[in-house]
Amino acid sequence: MKNLFLLLLFLAGIGQIAKAQKFGYIDTDYILAQMPEYKEAQGEIGQLSKSWQSEIQQMYKEIESMYSELQAEEVLLTQEMKDERLAEIKTKEEEVKEYNSKVFGYEGLFFLKKKELMKPVLESVFEATEKVCKAHRLQFMFDKAADMVMIYTDPIHDYTDYVLDELGYGDENDTIK
Repeated sequence: MKNLFLLLLFLAGIGQIAKAQKFGYIDTDYILAQMPEYKEAQGEIGQLSKSWQSEIQQMYKEIESMYSELQAEEVLLTQEMKDERLAEIKTKEEEVKEYNSKVFGYEGLFFLKKKELMKPVLESVFEATEKVCKAHRLQFMFDKAADMVMIYTDPIHDYTDYVLDELGYGDENDTIK
């Protein structure tokens, strides 16, 4: 009986703790879409990507040209010369694959540049979110834009506008607050 009483007391205490916790959510996709520095970073990332893709495509065109030249001259070449040219083409293909991997592969140049450009923007969002959490005494803040599925969200728990205000991008005419 004593153990049952302690268990009920413990469960009641947990219930009180759970009731006391406050939470909210934000939509980082919406927040980032309001930030000019995010749009600038995205533009720069897009330009870099196009530039590197163009460079790699040009390298593949050179390889295609080498194959075409080999086919055109194939009748005039000895087997040894033909093998030498094929080896040269294969080497060039490997170089292009390595370069492509170096640029667009896991933790490649593109990934690192994107990380570098996005870091200050994301840090400012996280800092603003932290300030909002402290100001509103929230223990948990969820991101509606993340992979976490939120089937229903009550707008009363939406702190997106507070984070935008903290970042200086809030709408003065917003009446949701």
